[in-house]
Amino acid sequence: MPNVRFKSTIHPVGIDLGTTYSCVSYLTPQGQPVTLPNSSGEMATPSIVFFVGDEIIVGTEALRQSVANPERVISQAKRHMGDPNKCWVIDGHVYRPREISSYILRYLLDAAEDRLGRIHHAVITVPAQFSDLQRQDTIEAAYAAGLDRVDIINEPVAAALCYVLSDGAWFAEIANEQTILVFDLGGGTFDLSLVNFHRDIDKVQVIASGGDLKLGGLDWNQELIDFACDQFVRESISDPRVDRESMQALAIEVEQAKRSLSVRPRTTLVVQHDGRRKTYTVNRDHFELLTHPLVERAEKITQGMLKAHGLGWAKVDSLLVTGGASRMPMVRAMLQRISGTTLNNSLNPDQSISHGAAYYAGMLLSGQKLEKSSLKSEATARLGAMKQQSVSGRALGLLIRDMELNERRPHYVIPANTPLPCAFRQRFGTIADNQKTVFLQIIESGTNPEDPPVEIGECAIAELPDDLPAKSPIEVTMRYTDQGRIEVTAIDVTSGQIAKTTIIRATEQDSDGTVGGETRTVADSPQTVEVLDDPQPIPAPPGVSLANAAPPKPKPERVTATGSTQKTRPKVRPTISEGNSPTVSPRKPKKPRPTSVSLEKAERPVPLCNRCGEPLNHKGHCPRCERRRQQSAGRPKNSGPGTVGANVPTEPLDGILQVPSKPKPKLRRKSDQRKN
Repeated sequence: MPNVRFKSTIHPVGIDLGTTYSCVSYLTPQGQPVTLPNSSGEMATPSIVFFVGDEIIVGTEALRQSVANPERVISQAKRHMGDPNKCWVIDGHVYRPREISSYILRYLLDAAEDRLGRIHHAVITVPAQFSDLQRQDTIEAAYAAGLDRVDIINEPVAAALCYVLSDGAWFAEIANEQTILVFDLGGGTFDLSLVNFHRDIDKVQVIASGGDLKLGGLDWNQELIDFACDQFVRESISDPRVDRESMQALAIEVEQAKRSLSVRPRTTLVVQHDGRRKTYTVNRDHFELLTHPLVERAEKITQGMLKAHGLGWAKVDSLLVTGGASRMPMVRAMLQRISGTTLNNSLNPDQSISHGAAYYAGMLLSGQKLEKSSLKSEATARLGAMKQQSVSGRALGLLIRDMELNERRPHYVIPANTPLPCAFRQRFGTIADNQKTVFLQIIESGTNPEDPPVEIGECAIAELPDDLPAKSPIEVTMRYTDQGRIEVTAIDVTSGQIAKTTIIRATEQDSDGTVGGETRTVADSPQTVEVLDDPQPIPAPPGVSLANAAPPKPKPERVTATGSTQKTRPKVRPTISEGNSPTVSPRKPKKPRPTSVSLEKAERPVPLCNRCGEPLNHKGHCPRCERRRQQSAGRPKNSGPGTVGANVPTEPLDGILQVPSKPKPKLRRKSDQRKN
């Protein structure tokens, strides 16, 4: 009997992994988003984890237990994603932010699988301002939670998709093109995106994005906490801020008070500490006075983004408000004042992000040929016609050396707010005869103009041809995928071959920002590049396809949570090195740094192969496809003198996270346990 491959039924699933609350949604066969309740019947799950004995408790029960045991509670992990130094130690175990996120995701998935069955693929939302390290941490958390394939989408884009794909916007008689400003103020982050919706071609296109990763409802809470503590100190001398139990109880009290002030003019706030109990009355006017600087920050970012792109409020057709913190009257009043328009309240602030992620999962699923979708043909056609395009939230470039000032400074190759996917080529020249390797430090800009750049990795380009003269051109391609991930490749123009490239992510940052305890200065760092000319990017030629989404990762090992608890500490995916952020290989003894390159000239965005998405060489040919044709014809690959990286894989950098980790106890998923 011939082997027959049966298609598996796939449900489009979207997850809003929030700082304070998370939720999961899926699309019905008719293409309508539905939020799935957790095991306690709640639509939103508190993003908090409580450790007691050998159990890991997630959600509302963890929040309740946190008052008596605040030292065993971990919350707000999302605000620390991408930070290699952040960790929590409980019972001798070290927990990283991505590990805490994996427990939350596993809890959400277990509840969803009770209704949908085994979930292999999901779309997870991230703030538009997330760096590559933060996005990678999110993806790794999802793999550790047991997913086989993970896609990510920016939260404002998910909100825009939810808006345009909802029945009201989809069937309404609206203008052929709409400009939508998405104002997403969540529990821990603030996202802002300017979006064009082209109805004739069914496309959601982001024009610009902005925001603040450290501005959210938690900051409004903190103002109330400080007010209550200051009042308590004046009356009782003792300060509740010195006691974790008192602060945890006050944090829960303040969250409820903040919500009450959104619907009532005044509320009460109870502070308990050192055997004393005080009740304070807080009115909305006083709360707005306390938090006025926070509202000003959001206003400044909003006005600044519009001004930077030469747009006034008259050009904004719809002001879309989402995120739980956007319910506060002071925020809505500010938006109405500066925009002079009525706010669009059609979205559910708590569920619209996960609904948009589910829509995006349906869009991706509509193009799959090997999987059986749970969607009906009408919904598949509708979602398959919809397209979305985001922009880079941060600029991408290199850390170079300013020869006049003799200091390092950032040099950005890809500007912020460049449409994704994109690929830019920057030409460099070797600075020594017979140079074998080059070394570049890759950086992203901060979320705000005044923020320092973030060093996200190191690119080592090795195995250059023999007898290569100085100033030989090396074309470095920096690419953002459509999900905001970064890939870096290089081409030796002399031979036309793709040189070996390796991304080495920073593993341990010291207090001075250096990596691995090594002090880097201009004087002892000849690897730093110098700029001779600035890049002049222009749009890619018509008909040239840029990058496609990265293919699925290999099937990972899984962790699980049974209901709201886990009986032992779960095993983190082997590609995550405990105590370090992802790297290419285990740390080895440091070797002398390779020679640097100097910037020679700039060129336009790179034409990429329509078939595989790899950069074309200087002859306009795709080296990867040429090698495949040679292999299929039975001819050996050219490995003669002068060939660079003939035996080096040149696949997109999907395998950059192959690091063995310390073994941890493995837990099975609920779906696996039910089979047994």
